[in-house]
Formats: sequence, structure tokens, C-alpha cells
Amino acid sequence: MRKKILFIISVLLLIIGFGIHNPAFADGNSNDDLKKAEKSVDKAIELAKKGDLSEAEKTYNHFDTTWREIETGIKNDSAKAYQDIESNMGQVVYAFTLKKQDQVVQALQGLKSVNDKFANGEYPKESGFKKKDISLDDFIILLQQTKKEIGKQNQTEALADIKRASDSWLSVEGVVVAQSASVYSDSERDLVKIQAMLSANPPNYNQANNTIDHMISYLTPLAEKSSYTYWDAAMILIREGLEALLVVIALMSFVKKSGEVRGKKWIWSGVLGGFAVSIILALIVKFVISSGAFGNNNALIGGWTGVFAAVMLLYMSYWLHSQSNIADWNRYIREKSQAALSTGKLVSLGILAFLAVFREGTETVLFYIGMASQIKLQSLLLGFLIGAAILGIIAILMVYVGLKLPLRPFFMVSSLIVFYLCIKFTGMGIHSLQLAGLIPTTNVESIPSIEFFALYPSWESAIPQVVLIILAIAIILVKKFKNNNNQ
Repeated sequence: MRKKILFIISVLLLIIGFGIHNPAFADGNSNDDLKKAEKSVDKAIELAKKGDLSEAEKTYNHFDTTWREIETGIKNDSAKAYQDIESNMGQVVYAFTLKKQDQVVQALQGLKSVNDKFANGEYPKESGFKKKDISLDDFIILLQQTKKEIGKQNQTEALADIKRASDSWLSVEGVVVAQSASVYSDSERDLVKIQAMLSANPPNYNQANNTIDHMISYLTPLAEKSSYTYWDAAMILIREGLEALLVVIALMSFVKKSGEVRGKKWIWSGVLGGFAVSIILALIVKFVISSGAFGNNNALIGGWTGVFAAVMLLYMSYWLHSQSNIADWNRYIREKSQAALSTGKLVSLGILAFLAVFREGTETVLFYIGMASQIKLQSLLLGFLIGAAILGIIAILMVYVGLKLPLRPFFMVSSLIVFYLCIKFTGMGIHSLQLAGLIPTTNVESIPSIEFFALYPSWESAIPQVVLIILAIAIILVKKFKNNNNQ
């Protein structure tokens, strides 16, 4: 049992570790951290002056990597310094794309200048979003600032502004999702599209400007709402909990059908673990780090968790489909000596339940914390209970219907539900990684946005989903061909 627990803990730490930047510098002094990191900039300047731009760029990339580890500390000390450093880093990247020595040297020296200014304590101490998360009105102002820089065709500043908006999205998304799920989905889609438009070479200023105008137009009415009802609170839990519920119920129905009692314990352990970690992380983000400072890491955690869960769902869907033949299922039971699930599969059920709950749970808790100041406590609790009751009814109906199904239809339906969730988690995971800037985005207007499938208009998120569908069709056809030959 101890080995099983250690295995699960290791997997969970690996997942969360993917989402959070290396904290090697987190406990140090931000001035000293930047001085250490700046050695790479000094070396890059030397190389650039000698004309070796290729090595200069590689050396600068060391600074860029270290910056991602220390930027939160600098942002907390001085939002202005953070903004200036990010802006100058954008100019460096742009200069390297031009491959002109004088511009590269000038951009690197500009970055060194602002780094020195911060390291020497010349920036005012003001912590940006640390003490107070921004409001939706503030978020719209960030979009307007981005629009202003787009009007000047200032790529560097526009990219810096839209990145600040993306990092701050976690502060306001609860206000949005409580009022409109479609606007919430559109906002996350458009944030990714704008970054891609501005990062293009040359930048697509016209479309970026139009997209920001569209965002401002559909977000502005939501900013005017100052209070919420119990139904708003209920809908948050229903919307955010439905995907997690589908995963958990599919797993529960399966272990009940197989008669494997131990499976329930693993699934419930995963569910409770997901709830616990979600609540703890949400409280830390809200009251220690702040949503604004944690925004990018939240997208990374959500992205990696979604992708990892999608891989596990793909395997589970394939395995369920492969058992839809009654003879295959009976043979599998005999091979396991009446133990329907191996220990490894039991562990995977628990991990999958944890991922499903954890992925949705953190944001759900943050949404409720954000609503707390704008809704009566009685309404908040009533809304939560109503949402939980509706989800409970759905769960009971799904389990009841699932257990009433004959063996073959049960496995077929279960595999379809799990495969649907695999497709959706794949799209959501990749999109979150795009929102965090880890994966590039190629906008394709011909690809529709379909929230039900988490389909977004970019090749990077759509292609993996299409590949999964083609792969599933191919597996079904191959299996059908083999069955026909065996008859």
C-alpha cells in the first residue's frame, strides 16, 4: 500500500511541477536574482559586438529562461520595473529576428539598463496586482491599452500589454463565467488569437484591433453587474463540475459493472484528493500569491493536467471498447481470477479521478471566493447546494441507466463518453498551454469554434483532435475487419 501511495504522490508532484516554474530563485532577494541573471545579458552583449549573433541569441535565451523563474518576485516588488523589463525583452527578441548587429546590441543594452535600474533600487516599490486583484473594468482598460499600442503599430508594447491581460485573466474570469459561459469561452479563445496575430511576422494589426474591439463590446455589459443570485452560484458548479462528473461516473459505473469493490475506493480517493488540493491551491492563490500574479501558472497547470488526463482517457476509451465483446470480457475476468482490474489499472482510475476533479476544482473554488463579496452568504450556500443537488441527480441517473444496460451496449456507450472527454480535454489542455504562451498559435478562420468539443480556430489544437478521431475510426475498422475474417 505504501508503494501505491508513493507512486500516486510522485505522479501528482510531476503534474503540478510541469505547471509551476522552477522556484530556485523564489526565496531570494529579487534585486540579487536579477543581478545574477543579468550575467547572460552581459555575455550576449559581448558576443553581439563581435558579430556572433547566433551565440549571442543562445546566451540571451539563458536570461529569458531564468527570467521566467524570477519574474514573479520582481513583479511583486515593482509592477513598473516588470513592465519595462518585459518591454525591453520584446525589443531584444524582435532585434534578433532582424539579424542586424547594431539593433541587437542596442536592444540588449536597453535591457541591461532597465535591469541595472531595478537592481540598484531606482524603481518605486509598488506591487502591481499582488495585494488587490484587478476588476473586470481594469481588465477592459488593459485591452484598451493594447488597442492603443496596436494603433501605433508598436508590436513590442502591444504584445506586453496583451500578455499582462492574459496573466490577469484569472482575476476576472469568475465574474465572466458566472454570467455567460459563451462569453467566457470566447474571451479565452480571443486572448490566444490576439497574441498570435501580434506575434506574426508581419503582425496582423487590423484583425487584432477588430478582435479587441469585439472583446471589449461583449465584456463591457458584464462589468456593469455588481451582485449575483443563488442561480449564478449554482450554474458555476454545474458548468465547471459536469466534465469532472462525467469522468467519475463513467469510472464508477465501470467498476460496479465489473464487481471490483477496490476500484471504488481508488476513485473516491482521487475525487477527495482533487477536492482537497483544489481548495488548498485556490486559497493560496487568492490570499497569498494573488490571482493576477498566478495567472500564467494557472494556465500551465490547467494545460498539462488536461493533456495528461486526455492521454489516460484515450487509453481508458480504447480499453473499454476492446471489452465490448462479451467473449473478450469473460476471458479477461478468467485471466484475472475473478479480479476484474489489475493493481495498475486501479491506481490509474484514482489518478484519472484526481485529474478530472483537480482540473476543474481550483478555478471553481476561485470563482466562489471571487463572488463572495458580491452575493449574500445565504444565496451563495443555497446556490452551491442547488448545483450539487443537480449534479447528484445527473450522477444517479447515469449510474442507474449504465447498470441497466446490457454488457456490450454499456461498454460501447462508456467508451464513447470517455472518448468524447478525451477529445475535449485535449482541446482544452492545448488551448491553455497556448494561453500561457508555451505553444504557438496559428489562427485559422475556417475552423469553427465549438465549445462542446473545445474546438478552437488554430491548427495546433485542432490537428491533435482530428488525429484522435481518425485513429479511433481506424481502430474500429481494423477490429471489425478482423472479426469478419474470424467468422
